[in-house]
Amino acid sequence: MFHQLVGWLTSTVGQWGYPGIVILMALESSFFPFPSEVVIPPAAYLAAGGKMDIGMIILCGTLGSLAGAVFNYWLALKFGRPFFEKYGRYLLISPRSLEKADRFFERHGHISTFIGRLLPGIRQYISLPAGLARMNAFAFCAATILGAGAWVMVLSAMGYWFGRNEQLVLQNLHFFTLALVIGCAALLVIYRVIRKKRLPKALQQEKK
Repeated sequence: MFHQLVGWLTSTVGQWGYPGIVILMALESSFFPFPSEVVIPPAAYLAAGGKMDIGMIILCGTLGSLAGAVFNYWLALKFGRPFFEKYGRYLLISPRSLEKADRFFERHGHISTFIGRLLPGIRQYISLPAGLARMNAFAFCAATILGAGAWVMVLSAMGYWFGRNEQLVLQNLHFFTLALVIGCAALLVIYRVIRKKRLPKALQQEKK
């Protein structure tokens, strides 16, 4: 089944070209259950064969991810939490998914928008609490571009190195995903340590 899907996507990306990557990644980055793991690696496989450009694949994948994320961010900013509580099931957004993203955002603050793009199960939904919290749009876009870009580069490397061998892609993707999760955990620890050190200084300046 997966092999057939990869074959179909390879053919589709080959026909649609770079706009196809943008569209499919925008869907993946919104609330549609469409995994990026079956979009970017087939495109990177074509790049390895000289049929596409790996730089353009990364750019289009990142732009598509940003487009889908901005759509979710705008929905949350415009309509608020009651909209998702009432209509979320029609958008394939479960209360559990929204609650999970909410807790992650509340716990880690704005940096979670960057780190969330790298984590399975959080990636598609992290834009919602950012919109609900009315996070600065420029900061949101910058964090999304950095996080999505890093994830797209990992997927591109997998497809470029291992081609259409989906077993190797999945095996190594799990390894890289684990490495990203560990890296994200380290970043969060560093961020929170720096934040704790700066907070007393900020309070002292306010008292003065």
